[in-house]
Amino acid sequence: MPAVARIDPKTIFTPEEWAPLTRRSSWFGFALVAHAWALILGAGALFLVFPNPLTYVLAVMVIGARQLGLSILMHDAAHGTLHPNQRVNDFIGDWLCAAPVGADLGRYRPYHLKHHRYTEQPEDPDRALSAPFPITRKSLWRKMARDLTGQTFFKQRIAPLFMRKAKDPRNVVVNEGQTRFLLVNLALLAACAAGGVWWAYVALWIVPMATWFPLVTRLRNIGEHACVPRSDDPFRHARTTKANLLEGLLIAPYWVNYHAEHHLFMHLPCWSLPKVHALLAKKGRVENMITAPGYLSVLRMAAPA
Repeated sequence: MPAVARIDPKTIFTPEEWAPLTRRSSWFGFALVAHAWALILGAGALFLVFPNPLTYVLAVMVIGARQLGLSILMHDAAHGTLHPNQRVNDFIGDWLCAAPVGADLGRYRPYHLKHHRYTEQPEDPDRALSAPFPITRKSLWRKMARDLTGQTFFKQRIAPLFMRKAKDPRNVVVNEGQTRFLLVNLALLAACAAGGVWWAYVALWIVPMATWFPLVTRLRNIGEHACVPRSDDPFRHARTTKANLLEGLLIAPYWVNYHAEHHLFMHLPCWSLPKVHALLAKKGRVENMITAPGYLSVLRMAAPA
């Protein structure tokens, strides 16, 4: 099928409005990456200083959400918006965002750009994530239970390694992205061991990655495209979901909830998306977009009964 329709921002914004939105920053993207790591370290430190079940659950949720945050910032790097210098952009995206959570910027970029080119069409590589919806509430609970018990993590991250090896014992299991993942995670383990808390690597990094991270990734995917009908209108290619402070902390970091705006103008830095939304609202263009008041309302729509 042909690529989805695009819209020229010049038909909506004045040059004075548009120029600041597209401006790349040599420091803000890196600051967001530093912010993600600061929250990860802060949540881990909170549990180490005040070890109890409540601080542990909180740490797992915050760290898992910031692991999603690192993936979101890698996504920005895939669009070349994390830093104006492409080499710096890709280095930050690969080593500080993708590698720690087992992603690969080089592999992700063409896959994701194809998603933008063919959003919700048969050629869309992400179509399988949204196509099953709506589903039953029981089905949604089962999926969420698999996320929180590590089954999704094992299926997506661990099982494929053994499957490839089983098909061909000579198969090279570790690719370039996985090599970066191993190197960064060995560094994290070494740092924990040097601090006398080697077990924290498992409890405060792997457990969040195997539980909360898959869950909020699923919630993000549902919020973005589940039950969004295919449309020729660029304003209706994705959903924007309002996120309060708690949802921003634990489900939707770094303005990922402004997904309709991202599909409209995919080369804008993530920090420009709230400003775009506000400008579109002033111009009366938000009414034509698909929006939701929160993630709970999206889940009710995606799993009505």
